[in-house]
Amino acid sequence: MAYLYALVVLALVFGILHYFTELTTRQKGAVALTLAFVIFAGYLYNTHSADEQEKILSVVKDFQNGKTLTCMGKDINSSNYTLSIGTYTFIGKENTPSSGDMVSASSCQ
Repeated sequence: MAYLYALVVLALVFGILHYFTELTTRQKGAVALTLAFVIFAGYLYNTHSADEQEKILSVVKDFQNGKTLTCMGKDINSSNYTLSIGTYTFIGKENTPSSGDMVSASSCQ
Protein backbone atom coordinates (compact mmCIF):
# COMPACT_ATOMS: atom_id res chain seq x y z
CA MET A 1 0.00 0.00 0.00
CA ALA A 2 2.88 2.33 0.73
CA TYR A 3 4.06 1.98 -2.86
CA LEU A 4 0.71 3.27 -4.10
CA TYR A 5 1.19 6.32 -1.91
CA ALA A 6 4.67 6.73 -3.36
CA LEU A 7 3.25 6.63 -6.88
CA VAL A 8 0.65 9.24 -5.92
CA VAL A 9 3.39 11.45 -4.52
CA LEU A 10 5.38 10.94 -7.72
CA ALA A 11 2.34 11.95 -9.78
CA LEU A 12 1.91 15.06 -7.61
CA VAL A 13 5.57 15.93 -8.14
CA PHE A 14 5.05 15.59 -11.90
CA GLY A 15 2.10 17.97 -11.62
CA ILE A 16 4.05 20.46 -9.53
CA LEU A 17 7.04 20.34 -11.85
CA HIS A 18 4.75 21.17 -14.77
CA TYR A 19 4.18 24.64 -13.30
CA PHE A 20 7.87 25.45 -12.73
CA THR A 21 8.78 27.24 -15.92
CA GLU A 22 12.35 27.87 -14.77
CA LEU A 23 13.16 24.21 -15.26
CA THR A 24 13.68 22.78 -18.70
CA THR A 25 11.90 19.64 -19.80
CA ARG A 26 15.15 17.72 -19.45
CA GLN A 27 15.62 18.93 -15.85
CA LYS A 28 12.03 18.01 -14.98
CA GLY A 29 12.60 14.57 -16.46
CA ALA A 30 15.80 14.17 -14.44
CA VAL A 31 13.98 15.07 -11.22
CA ALA A 32 11.16 12.65 -12.04
CA LEU A 33 13.57 9.83 -12.93
CA THR A 34 15.55 10.40 -9.75
CA LEU A 35 12.41 10.18 -7.63
CA ALA A 36 11.25 7.09 -9.51
CA PHE A 37 14.66 5.49 -8.95
CA VAL A 38 14.52 6.24 -5.21
CA ILE A 39 11.06 4.69 -4.96
CA PHE A 40 12.17 1.62 -6.92
CA ALA A 41 15.32 1.24 -4.79
CA GLY A 42 13.18 1.41 -1.66
CA TYR A 43 10.92 -1.29 -3.06
CA LEU A 44 13.89 -3.56 -3.82
CA TYR A 45 15.36 -2.99 -0.36
CA ASN A 46 12.08 -3.81 1.37
CA THR A 47 11.62 -6.94 -0.73
CA HIS A 48 15.15 -8.12 0.07
CA SER A 49 14.72 -7.40 3.78
CA ALA A 50 11.42 -9.30 3.89
CA ASP A 51 13.02 -12.30 2.17
CA GLU A 52 15.93 -12.31 4.63
CA GLN A 53 13.60 -12.03 7.60
CA GLU A 54 11.48 -14.89 6.30
CA LYS A 55 14.61 -17.05 5.88
CA ILE A 56 15.78 -16.31 9.43
CA LEU A 57 12.36 -17.07 10.90
CA SER A 58 12.29 -20.35 9.00
CA VAL A 59 15.70 -21.30 10.41
CA VAL A 60 14.58 -20.40 13.95
CA LYS A 61 11.41 -22.44 13.56
CA ASP A 62 13.40 -25.46 12.34
CA PHE A 63 15.77 -25.13 15.33
CA GLN A 64 12.87 -24.91 17.78
CA ASN A 65 11.32 -28.01 16.19
CA GLY A 66 14.47 -30.00 16.99
CA LYS A 67 16.04 -30.14 13.53
CA THR A 68 19.81 -30.05 13.03
CA LEU A 69 20.92 -27.04 10.97
CA THR A 70 24.13 -26.48 9.04
CA CYS A 71 25.59 -23.03 9.63
CA MET A 72 29.11 -22.03 8.57
CA GLY A 73 30.09 -25.71 8.35
CA LYS A 74 28.85 -26.46 11.88
CA ASP A 75 25.97 -28.66 12.91
CA ILE A 76 23.61 -26.62 15.08
CA ASN A 77 21.09 -28.45 17.28
CA SER A 78 19.31 -27.83 20.55
CA SER A 79 21.55 -30.21 22.51
CA ASN A 80 24.69 -28.12 21.85
CA TYR A 81 23.30 -24.61 21.28
CA THR A 82 20.76 -22.20 22.69
CA LEU A 83 18.99 -19.52 20.69
CA SER A 84 19.20 -15.85 21.56
CA ILE A 85 15.89 -14.52 20.25
CA GLY A 86 16.89 -10.86 20.41
CA THR A 87 19.78 -11.25 17.99
CA TYR A 88 18.83 -14.56 16.33
CA THR A 89 22.19 -16.01 17.29
CA PHE A 90 22.96 -19.58 18.30
CA ILE A 91 25.24 -19.69 21.36
CA GLY A 92 27.15 -22.84 22.32
CA LYS A 93 26.12 -24.35 25.64
CA GLU A 94 28.66 -24.76 28.43
CA ASN A 95 30.29 -28.19 28.85
CA THR A 96 29.76 -29.06 25.18
CA PRO A 97 32.28 -29.11 22.32
CA SER A 98 30.66 -25.94 20.95
CA SER A 99 30.99 -23.97 24.20
CA GLY A 100 31.54 -20.29 23.47
CA ASP A 101 30.65 -20.48 19.76
CA MET A 102 28.33 -17.85 18.40
CA VAL A 103 26.68 -18.42 15.03
CA SER A 104 24.23 -16.05 13.38
CA ALA A 105 20.96 -17.58 12.16
CA SER A 106 21.36 -15.68 8.90
CA SER A 107 24.39 -17.83 8.03
CA CYS A 108 22.34 -21.06 8.12
CA GLN A 109 21.00 -22.93 5.14
